[in-house]
Amino acid sequence: MPPKAKLSMRDRYRLLTRDLDWEPTYVDPKQLYRYTRYEGIKIHDWDAWEDPFRLTVDSYSKYQAEKDKKLYAVIEGFAQGQGHLSVTDARYINSLKLFLSGITPVEYAAHRHFGFLARELDGAGARFAALCQSIDELRHAQTEIHTISQYNKYYGGMHSPFPMYDRVWYLSVSKSFIEDGMTAGPFEFLTAISFSFEYLLTNLLFVPFMSGASFNGDLATMTFGFSAQSDESRHMTLGLEVIKFMLEQDEDNVPIIQDWVDKWFWRGHRLLGLVAAMMDYMLPRKVMSWKEAFELYFERQMIEGLFPDLEFYGLRPPRHLQQAVAEKEHMSHQVYWTLYQYAFAANFNATVPPPAELDWMSQQYPDTFDRHYRPLWERARSLQEQGKRFFVNGLPTLCQVCQIPLAFTESNDPTTASVRTSEFRGERFITCSDGCKWIFEREPEKYVQAWLPVHQIYQGNCGGTTIPEVLDWYGFAEGDAGEYLTSPDKMNWDKWHAAAVAGGA
Repeated sequence: MPPKAKLSMRDRYRLLTRDLDWEPTYVDPKQLYRYTRYEGIKIHDWDAWEDPFRLTVDSYSKYQAEKDKKLYAVIEGFAQGQGHLSVTDARYINSLKLFLSGITPVEYAAHRHFGFLARELDGAGARFAALCQSIDELRHAQTEIHTISQYNKYYGGMHSPFPMYDRVWYLSVSKSFIEDGMTAGPFEFLTAISFSFEYLLTNLLFVPFMSGASFNGDLATMTFGFSAQSDESRHMTLGLEVIKFMLEQDEDNVPIIQDWVDKWFWRGHRLLGLVAAMMDYMLPRKVMSWKEAFELYFERQMIEGLFPDLEFYGLRPPRHLQQAVAEKEHMSHQVYWTLYQYAFAANFNATVPPPAELDWMSQQYPDTFDRHYRPLWERARSLQEQGKRFFVNGLPTLCQVCQIPLAFTESNDPTTASVRTSEFRGERFITCSDGCKWIFEREPEKYVQAWLPVHQIYQGNCGGTTIPEVLDWYGFAEGDAGEYLTSPDKMNWDKWHAAAVAGGA
């Protein structure tokens, strides 16, 4: 009897995954998979789904376990060696506070919803892809918490990231983003997270954060970034597969998907305003400016590379793309200026950049920084030197969609505030831009329900009617918020390093 031919990798993969699936017989598929039809997306052949990485549960688990072993060895070594003292400056720790409370809960929420899709998508390949991403997102949340938790022993603002995510005003920006996606249908969620965020924008989040960790001596966070990057590569590939799969199934899907790409590109762009501020202002040792990152990871790779390819399917670049391109000169400065003024109510410290960093930004933004932003910072420094460090002890107007305070200017005129209004059911709603206005007017019934922190504070729903009561409701401890130069973090940092120098002498 001749020996059996060896199965190809593709055939072996199919036997271990797709061939374990079955067709329901005594339950109507429309009852079994209840959520994949009402959005208008037409799927004729779920078997046409191509798994971008042909992994089985066994191979996936072994691969991730090996990465975890290496990561936790680095985390343990970093902690035992008092690695927190090797970072450039305690100002850098504020970027970790932003990441831990603003991004980690989003990863956990994504884990939950991809787990939901792993049950609710019709096709076996799509369900398994969603399952793998669900596990990835849970792993990311866990390893981020473990990596950054060592800093909680020494620095403020990190003791309660998930409750803060639910309550602190600026964190409603990231919270509203992911909950907007989770309350959409399954195909819109996949377009929002897998394509518009993971594929189009993830490099603008992960690369700056992890490169910033490396440049600023944070070995543990840098290693987490490397550990997660292979997952992110898979997520990006999945995002492109998702969009092509839907576009290839039926031409009626194209206008629906185009609307989602338009919406979620702008929502993701607004969310990344926090990352832009981190890159230009929170890192003592700079990697690259927000402008450079945007040009490299979005303009070159996506505008020049991806969207010309997607024209084949009838998909055009996102609506409001040119406004985003114009904002690269301004977004980081306008967001951080807002955070500086309201830092008394944030879970991190903010301060005026040192003169050398202002000079760096003058070089990075030669057409705009000295004209529009350096005078603001020099005036703030002058006031601080006179003992008049100021905070805006009022409440700002928030955008009804992205929930960022109205901090932005017109994309073609940085001296004019950008404010848009819409009428719905006899009420007036305010948005920050053409992009957010378009999103609101496309789904007003959804966005009128937004939980806006300022409105809730005014209504007394955030612990009380005074600032101390609100900060107590946030869960803040003494020194978690406010000016960096007078913070416990700064005083402890100086004391620890003075002791290290004295000990070395």
